[in-house]
Amino acid sequence: MKVKKAVIPAAGFGTRFLPATKAVPKEMLPIVDTPTIQYIVREAADAGIEDLLIITSRGKDAIVNHFDDAYELESVLERGGKTDLLGAVKDVCGKMNIYFTRQREQKGLGHAILCAKSFVGSEPFAVMLGDDVIAGNTPCIGQLTAQYEKYGATILGVQRVGMENVSKYGIVACDFERGKIHKVTDMTEKPQPKDAPSDMAVLGRYVITPAIFECIEKTGAGALGEIQLTDALVRLAEAEDVYAYEFDGKRYDIGNKLGFLQATVDFALARDDLGDDFRKYLKSLEL
Repeated sequence: MKVKKAVIPAAGFGTRFLPATKAVPKEMLPIVDTPTIQYIVREAADAGIEDLLIITSRGKDAIVNHFDDAYELESVLERGGKTDLLGAVKDVCGKMNIYFTRQREQKGLGHAILCAKSFVGSEPFAVMLGDDVIAGNTPCIGQLTAQYEKYGATILGVQRVGMENVSKYGIVACDFERGKIHKVTDMTEKPQPKDAPSDMAVLGRYVITPAIFECIEKTGAGALGEIQLTDALVRLAEAEDVYAYEFDGKRYDIGNKLGFLQATVDFALARDDLGDDFRKYLKSLEL
């Protein structure tokens, strides 16, 4: 079955980026000149996703406005012959159907995903976390949807992070390996290296069967008093097959300031209109 729907949870407060996020949603902070959430939406569009639900919260109307048509601005750009800017403004808005709903209370990622139950229905769906921007030749979520079509089961996007870094991530335990695909038996949230079953971390991309909703509903509050998606996925793995796939691509953790700066530098260097001048500037610095 083809994966046609995706969900982006974007309801968090963005406290690690205060004071910038006091009035501006974290997802709207730009990497160079493009809001971070637009990179995620573009990835979904490039992977053939047809319907996208963005889960927001109070104070995040800027996200909704960003993906709406801006007739006045578009008219001004069109009359001025600024076709490049017009294309940038329109970008992904016409490539898929984008919907919005609000998570009224911040009860964790699992609860945020539960808000998508009516939207998803009985179909498999992709989940794309906004804190992870992944650059590569093939859309990361497209790699996972291809694996879903092959195995017909939940697929978690993972990469090896080294045992010294496992305490930062959700780590999977597996009972067999077939190239880049692994059968998941358990998941551990931020284990110490001595307790980690592997160094394969789940990094913000999932394709999940609709059975996850019943698992979330049966999952109580976990870490931080929130309903954790990891706990629900462990429950799901007890009932049906769950796989981990080592995807290709460079992942940036833009949920922290260092990762955000790294993404900004790399994306700027890759730009045809900025790369050369920016590279010269960086080389001129006395570091």
